[in-house]
Amino acid sequence: MIGKRIQQYRKQRRLSLNELAFRAGVAKSYLSSIERNIQRNPSIEILIKVATVLGVEIEALIRDEASDETDALEREWIQFAREVRNAGYSVEEARSCIALHK
Repeated sequence: MIGKRIQQYRKQRRLSLNELAFRAGVAKSYLSSIERNIQRNPSIEILIKVATVLGVEIEALIRDEASDETDALEREWIQFAREVRNAGYSVEEARSCIALHK
């Protein structure tokens, strides 16, 4: 997921792959392989160079992927709870419905 984050920040800053590679002093092919998740363990030196050009902290690139999944799941549950509430169901009714489908 490091590659996806790099790609996301790169596109937000409207940088081409070639431009980011040049500014960071990294081979374009290597950076491309990181973004495509072929190279999954780039060195910290490479990440520092890329993060510097992108203007982000290195932590933004390497944050725990599990926390990303947890955050996504948490957002889904929050959205589900809102939909249940907006539909007029009580907490007990929602629990009963969920229990029926187990």
